[in-house]
Amino acid sequence: MHILITGGTGLIGQALCHQWAAQGHQLTVWSRRPEQVPVLCGTAVRGVSRLEDIGDAPLDAVVNLAGAPIADRPWSKARKQLLWESRIGLTERLLAWLQTREQKPAVLLSGSAVGWYGDSGEHIVDEQAPSGADFAAQLCVAWEDTAQQTEAMGIRVILLRTGLVLAKEGGILKRMVTPFRFGLGGRIGSGRQWMPWIHIADQIALIDFLLQHEQARGPYNACAPHPVRNVEFASELGHAVHRPTIVPLPGFALRAGLGEMSLLLLGGQHALPVRAQEAGFEFRFTRLDVALVDLLSLH
Repeated sequence: MHILITGGTGLIGQALCHQWAAQGHQLTVWSRRPEQVPVLCGTAVRGVSRLEDIGDAPLDAVVNLAGAPIADRPWSKARKQLLWESRIGLTERLLAWLQTREQKPAVLLSGSAVGWYGDSGEHIVDEQAPSGADFAAQLCVAWEDTAQQTEAMGIRVILLRTGLVLAKEGGILKRMVTPFRFGLGGRIGSGRQWMPWIHIADQIALIDFLLQHEQARGPYNACAPHPVRNVEFASELGHAVHRPTIVPLPGFALRAGLGEMSLLLLGGQHALPVRAQEAGFEFRFTRLDVALVDLLSLH
């Protein structure tokens, strides 16, 4: 297959590229820095700065993962605008280009997040649950709504609502593990908020599964079947690195330091991957302790 990827130099994108290139797929990554694509994604992967550079080459699938990191810095007005443009604005440009093509891909898999549901508290949320009202939820709703417009072109659209991706190479685990190794880890706020997580290997396998599953369309929660509360996540991570978890991070300190963005850490979603499992996808990592041992054992 010829697959176009946006966000190909990110954590998930790089892993996808390495797996698909090894399987013999033809890969093109749309990037602001195309010269970095072969370095980060593999020498067989082509980087383009302009979609027009792809020309009339047949295209089988598009995987749209681009988006500035949502939790890297507080949500100032300028930061919110950047988050919006890097998701909705980029997807609009992608759709406009697809509209000009005579040959259309069969499927578009577009990124989203479990933040679509907002802070769901104790409510269990599957793909039928309503959306939230905070900024992160509004961002996801607009991102999905934009991607779904592709259906009018006869393209099958899959929306991937991803949880916290656990990986050695980056993401939340890499940020958390250092303070935990020094015994400075603990719960965040009350610790009762739910943390829907997914091992990077399952994230890649699910994307591959959905692209090839011709009946798959609409939203899918990309998270393991057994989410945990933050206090349990902290305990399991401390156990994995053989350190106590006795240094909590108070909620008031987060709210004071991060403002509106603190909801990402103090809220959560008890999200379950109902549609993925109904479609026949089997998770390799269903328990957090097993996932953490797998990811941290080689450090």
